[in-house]
Amino acid sequence: MQYQPHDYQAYATHFIEDNRISAILLDMGLGKTVITLTALNDLLFDSFEIHKALIIAPLRVARDTWPNEIKKWSHLSELIPSVVVGTEKERIAALKRKADIYIINRENVPWLIEKSGTRFDYDFIVIDELSSFKNHRAKRFQSLLKARPLASRIVGLTGTPAGNGLMDLWAEFRILDYGKRLGRFITHYRNTYFYPDKRNGMVIFSYKPLAGAEEAIFDQISDITISMKAADHLDMPDLISTEHRVYLSKKEFDKYESFRKSLVLELEGKEITAQNAAVLTNKLSQVANGAIYGDGGESEVIHSKKLEALEDIVESANGKPILVAYWFKHDLERIKEKLDEMGVIYDQIDSEESIKKWNRRELQVGLIHPASAGHGLNLQEGGSTIVWFGLTWSLELYKQTNARLWRQGQESDTVVVIHIIADQTVDEMILKVLNGKETVQNALFEAVKADIGGKDHGS
Repeated sequence: MQYQPHDYQAYATHFIEDNRISAILLDMGLGKTVITLTALNDLLFDSFEIHKALIIAPLRVARDTWPNEIKKWSHLSELIPSVVVGTEKERIAALKRKADIYIINRENVPWLIEKSGTRFDYDFIVIDELSSFKNHRAKRFQSLLKARPLASRIVGLTGTPAGNGLMDLWAEFRILDYGKRLGRFITHYRNTYFYPDKRNGMVIFSYKPLAGAEEAIFDQISDITISMKAADHLDMPDLISTEHRVYLSKKEFDKYESFRKSLVLELEGKEITAQNAAVLTNKLSQVANGAIYGDGGESEVIHSKKLEALEDIVESANGKPILVAYWFKHDLERIKEKLDEMGVIYDQIDSEESIKKWNRRELQVGLIHPASAGHGLNLQEGGSTIVWFGLTWSLELYKQTNARLWRQGQESDTVVVIHIIADQTVDEMILKVLNGKETVQNALFEAVKADIGGKDHGS
């Protein structure tokens, strides 16, 4: 296929080429993969500034998305990729294969650097989903930080750089610029831009930004960072977010409230306990959805309100494809039972074949788990409605999952996101938190937004 970049895509490609360190905050659907591959292609074969690149990405994205993008575009035909996934034997064989680009999943970064026995001689590192390096204590972060000086160029790509707040940014930019802009140590960053929030004596559990911290942080990183939101550059479909409320019976709600207050749930002679507030919140989410894991790992059904709501939504769609996001395994099992009972054609979107079936519109319902399919999958051809059976606290996974449908290439004029919410439960809190966190995210995008003359819709 012939590549005819939008002006914003050409701008982002040139930014990567012109800056040895760059953070490209691309909203979902803007084509970050082809933008980056075009820059890599130019640096390899036009300016000869690099000779070997490493791309780090989520597993499915590393295995499928990046190689498929190279095959898709005619101007990338000279690029030779090697996908470093699979068994250790397969990974070593892939590393020994002669290629221009080596693509590895992020979980295997420590193995690559410390155990593979190969020389780390990549002069360009691409981190697809920079936000997956937000934890400075994680092994993947520490391993890559050791090898980082060996590469003369690096680019971090993400649509959600501050999914859980501004504190995430320190580790992400530490890996990019060695701490030049936000400090070499997290303590310095915290002391400069934050103040203690929740604490117990000398133990601090959380921090809040100081007045003016957002602007100061964004100013520090602006020279190597550009951001682009899809709505600024594309004729994106309308995004409509709705709530489908379900109401627990008095008996069911009394159980929920008793559990919330006492941390003990009694079910037909069994007791399910929550050891602390974090565990309780997780278990309350399960109760809101209709089932819960017992202390022995078995699942106990509490109600079917959300299943009934899902049945109504699927029936009202009259065969129109619906993507259903679930979180807990027992929810998946119960959803499958309900769909079997209804005679609905469905599949889990967890393999290359299931993705093809969805995009060919062979499924009435696609079942998707945000943690395994949130990043990089193109599902916009298969439908324009997503139903959240159970919510996630992660803004990043939430936005990325919605963006499987709300993205460039979506043929429908409207993408509908339906949240099945159990009234007066933790569901309401989760949705409020997701909506509240987005304010920091948007502020970051606005502060470093690329000014390239407004919207462009291609040449």
